Amino acid sequence: MNIFMNGEYAIDYRVSPRVSNEKLNELFASVWDEHTFEDINAVLKHSLAYICAFHLKNLVGFVNLAWDGGIHAFILDTAVHKDYRRRGIGVQLVKQAVNAAQERNIKWIHVDFEPQLQTFYDKCGFKHTSAGLIKLKSEN
Repeated sequence: MNIFMNGEYAIDYRVSPRVSNEKLNELFASVWDEHTFEDINAVLKHSLAYICAFHLKNLVGFVNLAWDGGIHAFILDTAVHKDYRRRGIGVQLVKQAVNAAQERNIKWIHVDFEPQLQTFYDKCGFKHTSAGLIKLKSEN
């Protein structure tokens, strides 16, 4: 547990805490308009770690640290509740995930993101690289 002051907010960051599907889905619905309820805990069982940010016991941020079972980890689903954005919570979530990866002897952390998030991930310490992507399933 790490508590940081973000302006007027004391934010509590926890590595892989018990968190309900309902709370995760509520957070994701506040972040992504197209989000539909899913069993996120089933996904988290396979994660190296995940970081949750809490304000007054309310889940306000999340990032998943997925991995390949070896030396590579992947930042996924970085989310900060819309009412808590622009306070450094997202950057701190990613930094906490990087720390968790280092503690677990991960050598490389990857992240894919849309162009408008370049500045955010630059602040998190990521360097620009080229990558490839194949979309296998169309969304209807």
